[in-house]
Amino acid sequence: MATEVRFTLNGQAASIGAAPAQTLLDALRHTLGLRGTRQGCGLGQCGACSVIVDGRAVTSCDLPLEAVAGRRVTTIEGLGTRAAPHRLQTAFVELQALQCGYCTSGILMRAAALLERDPHPGEADIRAALAHHLCRCGVHDRVLRAIRMAAR
Repeated sequence: MATEVRFTLNGQAASIGAAPAQTLLDALRHTLGLRGTRQGCGLGQCGACSVIVDGRAVTSCDLPLEAVAGRRVTTIEGLGTRAAPHRLQTAFVELQALQCGYCTSGILMRAAALLERDPHPGEADIRAALAHHLCRCGVHDRVLRAIRMAAR
């Protein structure tokens, strides 16, 4: 039996009928059509599905939809727009800190949560925030530079 879950999504009120054990990732991608949040490992270990819930980056593939009831959720679609990109998005493009792009939305969301919490993080803080993100393209140095650029 579906349960009604009400929360704020990218600044707007949202209400979804949640099936038992439905994850936030499934609801975002398949119910709401927000495809920017990626399915990676499905175990909360790769970081591709990261979103921000009440200011904290979390993996959405292992988070029950019901857990966001009454909370604020931000996805990559709510981070910035083409006309007004988030400073991280601008830095990532400028420094070409993405290659295949599969993990990029999760990294951006985790970095955005870090900068919200600490506008001027040190290198160790940035590395710690991204420690559980898997990227196979080898753009790690550019990602770190882009986050440092956005923090300035």
